[in-house]
Amino acid sequence: MLIEDYAVIGDTHTVALVGRDGSIDWLCVPRFDSDACFAKLLGDESNGYWKIAPKAKILRSERRYRPDTLVLETEIETDGGVVRLVDCMPLRENHPEVVRLVEGVSGRVDMRLELALRFDYGSIRPWVRRLDGMLSAVAGPSAVRFWSPVPTHGENFVTVAEFSVVEGMQLSFMLAWHPSNEPGPRPIDGRFIVEDTERWWTEWSSACQYQGEHEELVKRSLCTLKALTYAPTGGIVAAGTSSLPETIGGVRNWDYRYCWLRDATFSLYALMIAGFRSEAAAWRDWLLRAVAGDPAELQIMYGPAGERRLDEWEVPWLNGYEGSKPVRIGNAAAEQFQLDVYGEVTDALYQSRISGIEPEQEAWRLQIALGEFLEEAWKLPDEGIWEVRGPRRHFVHSKVMAWVAFDRAVKSIDRFGVDGPRERWASIRDEIQQEVFAKGFSDQRQGKRPAFTQFYGGQGLDAAILMAPLVGFMAADDPRMLSTVAAIEDELMQDGFVMRYETGASEEVDGLTGREGVFLPCSFWLADNYCLTGRREEAVALFERLASLANDVGLFSEEYDLVQRRQIGNFPQAFTHVSLVNSAFNLFGHAGPVHQRRTQS
Repeated sequence: MLIEDYAVIGDTHTVALVGRDGSIDWLCVPRFDSDACFAKLLGDESNGYWKIAPKAKILRSERRYRPDTLVLETEIETDGGVVRLVDCMPLRENHPEVVRLVEGVSGRVDMRLELALRFDYGSIRPWVRRLDGMLSAVAGPSAVRFWSPVPTHGENFVTVAEFSVVEGMQLSFMLAWHPSNEPGPRPIDGRFIVEDTERWWTEWSSACQYQGEHEELVKRSLCTLKALTYAPTGGIVAAGTSSLPETIGGVRNWDYRYCWLRDATFSLYALMIAGFRSEAAAWRDWLLRAVAGDPAELQIMYGPAGERRLDEWEVPWLNGYEGSKPVRIGNAAAEQFQLDVYGEVTDALYQSRISGIEPEQEAWRLQIALGEFLEEAWKLPDEGIWEVRGPRRHFVHSKVMAWVAFDRAVKSIDRFGVDGPRERWASIRDEIQQEVFAKGFSDQRQGKRPAFTQFYGGQGLDAAILMAPLVGFMAADDPRMLSTVAAIEDELMQDGFVMRYETGASEEVDGLTGREGVFLPCSFWLADNYCLTGRREEAVALFERLASLANDVGLFSEEYDLVQRRQIGNFPQAFTHVSLVNSAFNLFGHAGPVHQRRTQS
């Protein structure tokens, strides 16, 4: 099944991926980065899934979210009639649950249910028993309860039921996780849960302040961002999945179920300008807790609750999505040194304060510590925004974001009257900018356009430099920036979309083999650059092309494969949805972040 054939449901603790065929193929419980109990997405049916579908051949399958919610409806037609499947995860403070309603729309449809619970990413078959009219599955610390209104039986370690629905009939199925050492939950009427969940999402979405073109897609992106927020802490994970490949059959497969610091400012802007201030404040507070400590030990990412140990390991019993191996759990990039995150953290704290989010008492002390560390650290090579697994280099984007760190610190002193070494930091800020202009820009690129390169002394390009005007490092119409944009159009654009950098030609660039697809967030950044230089028609056209890549329910992954014409990478991807929201405000809203961020910088 293609990545875009999935939709997502979630409860702001974890998410599940539901296929067009009525199969839930991915679910980690009790939170985003927990072990999966359904891992068919990265393996096969033996690794766990929950399918409810007609027994007969499917003639038509259409789906939608109920407006402004994460309640999914899939309508399936067979020769015998039409059935509707309604899926959701209720918003509760306790343990995650999945509710599935089967509704007869017309005629008579024979159905089959298959439930294969497999804990630890598909490696453990639980002990299943019947208890008080339900099924109880236990394996170590995890337990699941399953309620069915129709009789079930076991077939080869799979719980199976066969039943029929006719017009007007409604059947409710419920799956609930709980710690095995605690009493499990009691069943609740599934129809009530669906109504309550729909009501919750509708009320939440009503705060959205976006009014403009593509309003439905913007709201869908904001709902997705909310679904990827770990409610207890406010942390926002990059995606709900692990190891969905950047190249089908390749090795660029990473675990994205963690919180990246570089997403901080992007996410804050998307939430604040859209009207979700409490979510923005919760993300800011998560940020402060996560980065507290020695600035030299700052990580680029943390767990949903701020965990630092994200050890990476490979899962040998999973064959990978369409054979894309290895399947990785954890992310070794957490141990990398990346300069840009210092700029993102400082900018996020600065922008949140400007927007009226009450500053935390210790926030400025933390920024002082970060700035003092960065006074020398900015001179060091790093692994860069794209987390290369090759040698450290002096990446141009990293230096730009180090500039941002000092720029926002200086402006905080000027604007808010906080105490800090203003003149010293202003001098370092200017030194970084001059070094980038001197060492990061090349007018001798072997017959190619002069441009900012990916790293000092290099020849290749990096789409991350598109951020330079967006953060106020330089004017978008600076001749050097205009030449760089033109070079990116020449060398990194394919079919009107932007690649991060040239991959595949050599392992020297990022330490990995294979190519990847076009990178959707970078493509939105190019649209933002067009907007800043008066190329509005081109900006809108690029936005429209990007919007057309969403799947049928408005969801995006990280990248798009232009050869196979399909989404690739982890899904749904917060970075892409955040970039869409910000670009929509830039193009169709009122004074979006591409204008605000530069004005305030």
